Amino acid sequence: MTFNEVFHHIVRFMKKDPSGRYKLIFGTDSQIHPTYTRFITGIVIQCESKGAWACIRKVIVPRKMTILHERISYETTLTEEVVSMFSEDKKSQLIDIVLPYIYKGSSFTIEGHIDIGATNKNRTKVFVNEMVGRMESLGIEPKIKPNSFVASSYANRFTK
Repeated sequence: MTFNEVFHHIVRFMKKDPSGRYKLIFGTDSQIHPTYTRFITGIVIQCESKGAWACIRKVIVPRKMTILHERISYETTLTEEVVSMFSEDKKSQLIDIVLPYIYKGSSFTIEGHIDIGATNKNRTKVFVNEMVGRMESLGIEPKIKPNSFVASSYANRFTK
């Protein structure tokens, strides 16, 4: 699908229930294969307690990316690329859908899910501040494990 088709799916999903509590969520995961590394970015519009619509974007790097920092950084870059497609005008269009219902509980937030964790057992904990800072610089709310389900669960299933 083109970006415009993805955007129209999101708009259509939100217009079904403009008084809903929406989260637009982005997240990327990767998997090293014998001759390449596959990256999958998930794009999810979720309506709290009422379901979601989702799609993926696939990028193949024709080599094994074995350096963890390089791979995590590239995952974040791919998420940033998709987030940047949602210009201020596009975000305003989505906000305008829920705005008339804001006093009835509607909401719209944007999250960036990063496939890293802060616990001592997680090798990616040294990258948390860097990657979280990158998401915050885009004005979106960063989420890491165990709350980064779009990257660590949804996108992950398509990397195999």
